Amino acid sequence: MSGTVLDRVLAAKRARLERGEYAPGGPPARPSDGAAFVGALREPGVRIVAEIKRRSPSAGEIVPDADGRLETIALEYRRARAAALSVVIEEDHFGGKPDWLPRAKRISGLPALMKDFVVSERQLDFALGLGADAVLLIVRALDDALLARLAEGARRRGLATVVEAHDADEVRRAAAVAPDVLGVNARDLATFETNLASLEALASAIPAGPVRLAESGIRSREDVARLSAAGFEAFLVGETLLRAEDPQEMLRELRR
Repeated sequence: MSGTVLDRVLAAKRARLERGEYAPGGPPARPSDGAAFVGALREPGVRIVAEIKRRSPSAGEIVPDADGRLETIALEYRRARAAALSVVIEEDHFGGKPDWLPRAKRISGLPALMKDFVVSERQLDFALGLGADAVLLIVRALDDALLARLAEGARRRGLATVVEAHDADEVRRAAAVAPDVLGVNARDLATFETNLASLEALASAIPAGPVRLAESGIRSREDVARLSAAGFEAFLVGETLLRAEDPQEMLRELRR
């Protein structure tokens, strides 16, 4: 299949929607609470959104046995005082499973972001059924009208919005929908290469209001300090934690 990695991921997602997948389930064991997710990211100190994912197009297999280790990882994140979880549920390119989110949230008690490629309001209802507290909206994957519709739909459902940008124009587009959290991703979704310097350059473009979230490429306490100085308030970290010999200790090190 031609096109960028993002094109292929979105095509697979739309194919699943056309097949009628992502029908809302029954009431979740732990209901959605968007305010709890945002509140956790506004607490004092270094706020880490700790990610659970099996693989990625750029990194390959990260946690091949993620399904069996899910609860263990979620508990390690809780014990190391992560602010929140990010659970990658995308099936075709990241190897995720939707049921990971309620499982991780139940055992950890932490607010959880549904990390997926949302292109339909049906997925917002699906997120509610999983008990997600926040949903990711990727500016590059959506036109302005659909981005605004999904952001408003999430707000109506009590879900927090994490709107993700990759450059200055996307930061502007993200800010226009008044997100709860404005994330800047160091990973270019066209090439999947990371560039931490791009985050520093874009921090000042984020207006006051949303939580400023730095995503991807964070590997050390020095990276966190550098991005904090640039103006970021919270940090989404996945691969660094998942590949660490001791994820708890790595998370504590990032928070020091």
